[in-house]
Amino acid sequence: MFNDFKVLDEGPVYVQLKKYVQDMIVKGHLLEHQKLPSTRELSKLLTVSRNTVLNAYAELEQDGIIYAVKGKGHFVGKVTTLKTSSIIEMDWKKRLNDTTLLADEIDLIRQDIHWQKGMISFISIAPEEKLFDVENFKRAFLTRMSIEGDIVLNYGYAKGYKPLIDYLLGYMEMKGVDISNKDIMITNGFTEGLDILLSSFAKKSGRVLCENPTHHAALKLFRMHGLDIHGIDMSDDGVDIGQVEQDLAEKQFDFAYFIPSYHNPTGIVTSSEKRNAIFQLFSKYQIPIVEDGFNEELRYTGSHLAPLIAFSGSGNNIVYIGSFSKILFPGLRVGWILADKELISYLESMKRARTIHTSTLDQAVLYQYLQDGYFEKYLKKARSVYKKKYELARQACMQYIPFSRITGDGGLHLFIELEEGVDARILLEKCYNKGVVFYPGDVFFTNGRGNNTFRLGFSRLSDEDIIRGIQIIGDTLKNDMRG
Repeated sequence: MFNDFKVLDEGPVYVQLKKYVQDMIVKGHLLEHQKLPSTRELSKLLTVSRNTVLNAYAELEQDGIIYAVKGKGHFVGKVTTLKTSSIIEMDWKKRLNDTTLLADEIDLIRQDIHWQKGMISFISIAPEEKLFDVENFKRAFLTRMSIEGDIVLNYGYAKGYKPLIDYLLGYMEMKGVDISNKDIMITNGFTEGLDILLSSFAKKSGRVLCENPTHHAALKLFRMHGLDIHGIDMSDDGVDIGQVEQDLAEKQFDFAYFIPSYHNPTGIVTSSEKRNAIFQLFSKYQIPIVEDGFNEELRYTGSHLAPLIAFSGSGNNIVYIGSFSKILFPGLRVGWILADKELISYLESMKRARTIHTSTLDQAVLYQYLQDGYFEKYLKKARSVYKKKYELARQACMQYIPFSRITGDGGLHLFIELEEGVDARILLEKCYNKGVVFYPGDVFFTNGRGNNTFRLGFSRLSDEDIIRGIQIIGDTLKNDMRG
């Protein structure tokens, strides 16, 4: 006994020893009131210091797993073991509700062709982690902890960390947004923000109007909330306004969802003229708009385009969901909802009822990082790197892929439309065998179309892999997809 204990590289040795002894007791290898080896004996047996054993025994005693008798040593306490006389096999699938089963059914991570080491993957549109400004993030962390570490490690507020809220209000004002009578609530990224909104909105028509194709995470949430999704086709400068006007005249909608900048998946940037037309139309029909501020910062050429919410002035019919996830630190999971003050007050109650609050520590460190001016420096570098990759990927597609249409005005991805009849999923299977994967486009469509489309995310690939991967896709299309 005790001869199979091995010291690992991770964690203090006394913690490892504590867990080892605890496991032996819980599994029934050591019995109640059984005497344990003395600290001297066990240290010699395991070739560890006596202090290691003393610390392990002390923690076990504190947890009530063992007890000490003065002058006699340590003994196993009364602990319920894992041994049982019967084994129950529960069929959990039969106990799950329809929403959970739907979430599993439309879970793209489960359905994806899985990337393997060594493959060239165009699937991700996450930021390149090698670009992360780790050193300045450490500085921001230490600065904030030194100022109010005791506060940010405690419970926070459902609405969010006030210094960050104030910073983001100023940030949105710089984008041309009238923030009078508006407020911000911090969320765990974009997805929670949209989910809270969908959980709060009343279902009158049960319909949502959006671009077609659109962000698959939004589509999943719409379906899980039981909404009827009406997609509007897109031209190269944004959604088809004529089709929007016709649908608004013929049907009732609870709200609309738009991604005007670097639209996911097409990468299209909606023109200022169409942004204004969208605002005017939905104002006429008194229908709220949920705006996804996706990748607004990654514009490589031309001037800044004001978000849709800027067109509303002091009006309150547009709800903006923002996040830095695609350009800064997605691991922080910090996003925000900018909306009418009264609406934010109601959403705050919903947030408090569901997740209490977003991590105050994450919010505080992000605030310090932004406040210290690190974000502007990082963004300048990121834009330079991603612009080069964007131009490289676009040029490679023009050279190697026989497409019928390519879209993507910036950001971290391109969207490819092939000739009618070419199945992108069959192409994916053939490319997979050659070590290249990408995202089939049909998952982004609201009406089952898009079989001949796919998305190319290039943000995390080297220049060499971008060119080689696109060349393989093109060669496969030309040589293996005939007929």
